[in-house]
Amino acid sequence: MTIEGEMPQTTEPPARSVRRAVAGRLSWGLADQAASSASNFVVGMYVARSLGLAAFGVFSLAWVTYGVVLSVSRGLATDPLVVRFSGVSEESWRGAVARSSGTALGVGGAIGAVCLAVGLALGGQVGIAFACLGAMLPGLLLQDAWRYAFFAAGTGRKAFANDVVWGVALVPALVLAAHAGGVAAFILAWGGSAAVAAVYGCFQSGIRPRPSGARGWLHQHRDLGYRYLVENVGVSGASQLRAYGLGMIVGVSAVGVIRGAELLLGPFLAILMGLSLVTVAEAARVLRRAPHRLGAFCLLLGVAQAVAALLWGAALLLVPDHLGAFVLGDVWQAASRLIVPVTLGVAGAGLGTGAAAGLRALAAARRSLRCQLFASTCYVIGGLGGAAVGGTIGSAWGVATATLCGSAVWWLQLRTALHERHRNESAK
Repeated sequence: MTIEGEMPQTTEPPARSVRRAVAGRLSWGLADQAASSASNFVVGMYVARSLGLAAFGVFSLAWVTYGVVLSVSRGLATDPLVVRFSGVSEESWRGAVARSSGTALGVGGAIGAVCLAVGLALGGQVGIAFACLGAMLPGLLLQDAWRYAFFAAGTGRKAFANDVVWGVALVPALVLAAHAGGVAAFILAWGGSAAVAAVYGCFQSGIRPRPSGARGWLHQHRDLGYRYLVENVGVSGASQLRAYGLGMIVGVSAVGVIRGAELLLGPFLAILMGLSLVTVAEAARVLRRAPHRLGAFCLLLGVAQAVAALLWGAALLLVPDHLGAFVLGDVWQAASRLIVPVTLGVAGAGLGTGAAAGLRALAAARRSLRCQLFASTCYVIGGLGGAAVGGTIGSAWGVATATLCGSAVWWLQLRTALHERHRNESAK
């Protein structure tokens, strides 16, 4: 008899076949995130070039708010799915996906209604942007839920196809937005094209989301979901607090500058986020098949991402000004001064994600929550403290320092968790 979400014991496949399967799933993760990040980069570039630095700052405020809501959805809906339903039977997976995608849709509807109401109450350019974001949240979150569902099943090619559909639908939407002008038009184009991909995901999976199953899903996985909720919101919430605080301390344009610097790291961030789609699932598989290799797997993952970030940042320093201005317009001059600190921050984050994947695979939600709260606190203090002392560039250096400190804590916690698991296994 097996517990739901676990596979019966099977004969371990040959090591070469396992490595080939892992490489294939990682490749689809990278391809999928490349498609997703390309869409996000094009939207950001269009806004930066078409509307200028101030409007880009407004768009960036809506963007980081979306990131917080996405973190809520992932913590409650898709993170428990990936941890407990990766590599399980199709029947078990389908039932879990119907409930988890329904949960994501419910989160989008509930928080979207709040954003819509707040935006209409605020008025002005910022209020309209938030109102449009609220209307688009259900489709955005459902589209993201399909991606995680497909990677949990080991069918990353379907997630890639879904993001390609989003990108194709985005092209005519952006053309219409450019003619209409304004931040709101671009938010509607971005979110509307995501809704098209969300509907396509229903046909791909043959599953209809069940919002009525959200309550049961939250209750069944409350031991992980609520901790992951706090952990994820700690990440995106820290970014949002930093963005809002930076806007008040330095100005809304400074938020656009930071976002512009992050866009320069876009191709590498695509790799980082693409791997994050599959690393927890892969770490969970390593834990089931060869638990003694989990630490080495996580270390290799983290170091590779950190090195790749440093190489990409070094390449950015060689980009000529005319090419950078072509991509980001007026945002380039200010954003290019932040390349070094932003690169170091991303390298630190990449190093830490290896340990984070290991803690997730171990279902050590309490430890990972502790790490994330510490890292997020450091992020806010570093970002806002740096802004108060040195403006936009001071904020970037403060975040870089905070991220490296947070990464060290992640690895200390993973090391402790692995030792505890080894002692528990030895005592049996």
